[in-house]
Amino acid sequence: MSAQAVLKSEWTKVRSVRSHAWTLAAAFVVVLGISAAVSSFYGEAESQSPDFDATELAYYGVNFGQLAVIAFGVLVVSGEYSSGMIRTSLAAVPRRGLFLAGKLAAATAAILAVGMFTSVVTFFVTQALMPNAASLDDPGVARAVVGAGLYLALLALFSMAVTFMLRNAVLAMGVLMPTFFLISPLVASIEQVEPVAKYLPDRAGILITHSNPAADSLGPWIGLGLMAAWVAVAIAGAWIVLHRRDA
Repeated sequence: MSAQAVLKSEWTKVRSVRSHAWTLAAAFVVVLGISAAVSSFYGEAESQSPDFDATELAYYGVNFGQLAVIAFGVLVVSGEYSSGMIRTSLAAVPRRGLFLAGKLAAATAAILAVGMFTSVVTFFVTQALMPNAASLDDPGVARAVVGAGLYLALLALFSMAVTFMLRNAVLAMGVLMPTFFLISPLVASIEQVEPVAKYLPDRAGILITHSNPAADSLGPWIGLGLMAAWVAVAIAGAWIVLHRRDA
């Protein structure tokens, strides 16, 4: 089967499963809803603070919406194993690297489109609610808007790769959820190990949504690059596991 045929097949799987659409819709609603709610609470006095970053605040909901993005990444892959469809898929595409690439590319295209749409809508809605709003012309703002969508896509890719290695939705969620919602915040809150936190994938990647990141941070592009490195390692692990294990 050609690469084009594999990509078309995987795209059909992504768009035909109802749970995929629901998780993507949930990501949009949660990110926009929470970001808008938080932004509406900020008054003129709070927005005049030197530390106030209207763009960072605009994407506060990403911290919660990433739950749906992780779920999307897990479901896209785990469905192959829970249904037994993986055997049919690998029989149709014996080149496992091609199958992996097709699956990741199709799902990433979906989340990237939704992520970018969510990012743009969220930015304009939240800025309309804040008294000291940011403009796309301001330094770092356009980069943050694009970066928010890229962050969500990388997060989904990471989740898919981890699920390929574990081959089970419960195991994958059991690893990913504590990592992003328990371990990462815990490490960041403990003074002795707090410097390590900035190298974790979510802490590094989310810097891309800050128009004016702290001076002691990794920086937006370095942070996103580090997250991309985490994703690359996870994909390499997925490729090794897919080649060495039976379906």
